[in-house]
Amino acid sequence: MRGNADGLTRRQLLPPDTVARSRALRRGAGEPERLLWRALRSAMPQAKFRRQVPFGPYHVDFCSHAVRLIVEVDGDDHAAKQHADTLRTSFLHDEGYDVIRFGNDDVMTNLDGVVTTIAARVAYEKGGRP
Repeated sequence: MRGNADGLTRRQLLPPDTVARSRALRRGAGEPERLLWRALRSAMPQAKFRRQVPFGPYHVDFCSHAVRLIVEVDGDDHAAKQHADTLRTSFLHDEGYDVIRFGNDDVMTNLDGVVTTIAARVAYEKGGRP
């Protein structure tokens, strides 16, 4: 059976504006997110990353459900939102996902290093946690 006891899938159970918000976030992605998206899709297609995925009250930048990994690209404003980011990360950990964060500058100036770090984490997660 697909979905819950009433036959509804997770997507059907989301608040009505969630899918529209995900689409708007994808359309309005900044240059660092667009660069990383292209790099993830070409370097690690097996990880099946998705972008702007809803998790409870949040939308995460990139998520691989296959390896339960979330990648966040933080802009300059995240320095002022550290407490909110801590709560968000805690929520995502409680959902069973690991979270990696990179700054916009990291993505723009060291894309290869960022992708290498993510690839190592994907390989680790695929091998299983200790």
